[in-house]
Amino acid sequence: MEASELLRKLGQLLADAGIRAYVTGGYLRDSLLQRETHDIDIAVAGKAPEVAQKVAEALQGRFVLLDREEGTARVILTGAAPSPAGWYVDFTSFGGAIEEDLARRDFTINAMAVDLQAIAGPWPIIDPFGGQRDLDARLLRAVRLAAELGFEIEPGTFGLMQRDAYCLRGIAAERVQEEFCRLLATPGAAEHLGLLENAGLLTEVILELAQTKGVGQPPEHFWNVFYHSLYTVAALDALLCAKGVQPGEPAAAWDQAVALVPWHDGLTGYFREEVASGHRRAALLKLAALLHDIAKPACKTIEPGGRMRFLGHQQQGAAMAQQIMERLAFSARETRMVARMVEHHLRPSQMGSDGGLPTRRAIYRYFRDTEDVGLDTLFLNLADHLATRGPRLNMKAWREHCEATAYVISSYFEEQALITPPKLVDGRDIMQAFGLGPGPLIGQLLQAVREAQAAGEVTTREEALAYVKKLLMAEKRINDVSF
Repeated sequence: MEASELLRKLGQLLADAGIRAYVTGGYLRDSLLQRETHDIDIAVAGKAPEVAQKVAEALQGRFVLLDREEGTARVILTGAAPSPAGWYVDFTSFGGAIEEDLARRDFTINAMAVDLQAIAGPWPIIDPFGGQRDLDARLLRAVRLAAELGFEIEPGTFGLMQRDAYCLRGIAAERVQEEFCRLLATPGAAEHLGLLENAGLLTEVILELAQTKGVGQPPEHFWNVFYHSLYTVAALDALLCAKGVQPGEPAAAWDQAVALVPWHDGLTGYFREEVASGHRRAALLKLAALLHDIAKPACKTIEPGGRMRFLGHQQQGAAMAQQIMERLAFSARETRMVARMVEHHLRPSQMGSDGGLPTRRAIYRYFRDTEDVGLDTLFLNLADHLATRGPRLNMKAWREHCEATAYVISSYFEEQALITPPKLVDGRDIMQAFGLGPGPLIGQLLQAVREAQAAGEVTTREEALAYVKKLLMAEKRINDVSF
């Protein structure tokens, strides 16, 4: 007998007898999870053993008194569950409102009910304690609570998580996003991402990570792409703990390297800033770290000489990160921020020339292009360096990297005119001075003036116009005119 037919018969029997009845407990929970079950729990407004006995007689089932004192009984129909041919229907009593009965139950995921008379249509679930929300998030929540509270997951429970990992596919994206971001916000995020992986949950959250497993990298990399991504998060965990952004102690393996990482007092509040929905910059930075090489498998090539390359993985990775963020229902701002960090995660290492400090012009261009994630991307780049070399870290190269980063951070906080130069001229000034019409050229000239300002080459309106004149004459857009 199918569940729908059995529930219809039960509903008709109890309605004819004038008995209020509700489907509750495990059957409702498992149905919401789309799990097969042959146990049905019915709460009735009456004496459950008497109701069960009448149901057994009407449906030609077998009556079993489970607990005389508690007043619970079972009806076994057509064989023994969990055979596909058999059902166990357990009856319990409740008095007053069904919500009062639900309030006495052990877990919120068991404290839901559906009126048996309404079971034929879309289920109007009575859920006073948020059981559906907790049901949706239970797999990720177990790992997140372990991360937040320092608990270990009992082996039997972990086995059930492994068994049910596929259930995440049917969970609302907002629920997954919330639990995943809360896990990333913990100081042990990297360790617990590994726990998610062992449970088969990590690649259910981010399907694309499965493609990074086992993908080899050039000799300077200690780990393959998948583990490199996890260790990049671990490096950020150590750094953010060491600098007081999040509680906890940095992993000992990173102590010496983290001690050299530059810092500014303004960074603590910066990384604690709430971006959207309670998500802070630090958590989004770790999410970008997890995704920063997501496109490497698709971009991997081997040149004739044997050199391995991943050309364009930053740009393609940014597009993939955007898709992932949108699928997980992050806000537009969060999506843009993480995608931009992924796109520019190599830029900080490329700003300097011949290993020297970056020029003022390079710093200006960097913060112009990274917009509101320039500082975040600096630290993603540092973590990427640590997770590339791993235990083979060259301390001399690392010290130079930190010194260059310190110079850029100092420029950001101490020289705002370098990051956002004050306006010396506008488009109208340029058009009037040189007889030009509106168009893309005006925007290009204004951008060139701002770069020259950042580099310290122009400081006044007159110098700015002279600089524009020089550019126009070089391109033969104008003759030598005075203004």
